[in-house]
Amino acid sequence: MILGLDVSTSITGASVLDANGGVVFCEAWDTRNKNHFPDLYNKASFIKGRLLDLSIHFRIEHIYIEQSLQAFRPGLSSAKTLLTLAKFNGIVSYICQSDMGIKPEYVGASSARKLCGIKVPRGEKAKEVVLKNILDNTPDFSIQYTKHGNPKPGSYDRADSLVVARAGYKLWKEKSSKS
Repeated sequence: MILGLDVSTSITGASVLDANGGVVFCEAWDTRNKNHFPDLYNKASFIKGRLLDLSIHFRIEHIYIEQSLQAFRPGLSSAKTLLTLAKFNGIVSYICQSDMGIKPEYVGASSARKLCGIKVPRGEKAKEVVLKNILDNTPDFSIQYTKHGNPKPGSYDRADSLVVARAGYKLWKEKSSKS
């Protein structure tokens, strides 16, 4: 089975695909509450628990993690945010390797979308395009909306983790066929 992760310090998306690429698990793990998760260590401990739960319920063989942002983009993330995200991504990667015994592989967001055939038209937000694609093409994937009609928190993270898992599945199949 393949685990795809969209790691974030606020909400982490996690999706598991079976050997045929079917979705068997897709959740968002919310660590935004500052009282419950005052620092990265508390967040990491929570994510570790969720990952270990997954490894009990599913025979995870491969883990793919969305690569953290590598460069500044005007109007988006500050240096502090990029550093914190990279640090947390590293912690989660270490948990995967040390506690689950699986060295994760990384896939960039745009590469994952491309592998899944998702094209983001110029001027449109990638997260919205991905969510619409997943909703349109994954019958069992559903989301809830706020009273203002926006996707509830975690929806984009779940969709992103599913794209990472599907991209990982394709990469794994490609590697397997060459062996």
